[in-house]
Amino acid sequence: MQKIKILTDSTCDISYEDEKRNGIKILNFPVTVDGKEYRERVDITNEEFYNMVDSAQEMPKTSQLTTFEILEAYKELYDEGWTDVIYICICSTGSQTYNNALAAVQQFKEETSDSGRPKMRIYVVDSRGYSGMYGYAVMQAAQKAKKGENPEDIVDYLNDWFSRIEAHIVPLTLKYVKKSGRITAAAAFAGELLGFRPIIKLAGGGTAVLEKIRGEKNIIPKLLADIEKYMEPGTPYLVVSGRNKSLPKTMAEEMEKKFGYPPEYMNEIGSAVTCNTGPDLVGVIFRSKAK
Repeated sequence: MQKIKILTDSTCDISYEDEKRNGIKILNFPVTVDGKEYRERVDITNEEFYNMVDSAQEMPKTSQLTTFEILEAYKELYDEGWTDVIYICICSTGSQTYNNALAAVQQFKEETSDSGRPKMRIYVVDSRGYSGMYGYAVMQAAQKAKKGENPEDIVDYLNDWFSRIEAHIVPLTLKYVKKSGRITAAAAFAGELLGFRPIIKLAGGGTAVLEKIRGEKNIIPKLLADIEKYMEPGTPYLVVSGRNKSLPKTMAEEMEKKFGYPPEYMNEIGSAVTCNTGPDLVGVIFRSKAK
């Protein structure tokens, strides 16, 4: 009998409740703050991490899951009797984790080749994104597995989703973006002085500044216009939030008014996005129109 397990890592920013509800296994990422390592969701909450970013001398950094850690997860799932494992991992261009996951597959095959037990198939899928860009798809994959869909069809769904998923994010202050090295100190100073905020686009494993918005009151109207231009009509979307909840709440309300349906959920960012943009932001994750 086929038994499919969905495996992922904590930068997908899925809550404990959704993890348990969907039967997902999550590997927790290490994050380093001023030389001290923590495990996301184990040692620190998102709120605690946001506060650490404020007081840290340097911008915190996420690390990677090692081949050994991932191999141990594969072995554990094998011992539990799963026939298929689909590991949906953080963007390969932003972390070595994807390559480590592939290396762990090879080691797993070598170590279990003579076990005399049925083989466990492992599929490693590059999400090409961060946070809810793959967190939503992870939960959809888990539901498909529960319904008895075959693993190849689930992987096809994931690859199709990741080929067109985008996030448009606006940091509410430039001090963290400067601290992370994404922009120069001079550019941050000028931006703050003039009230500019960049729209940062994440898609296909890359990051780019789409344009700059002047004044906080223009953030939501401009994001709405961009989403209308780029989003495939009628498809699910997420509203991104961090420490600041009021602007994302307004964004969700305006999105529902404009498109006629609410977000799938409010996606609270964890360490991976926070390390680059800071904890104060607003944004939308959506499926783009076919090109």
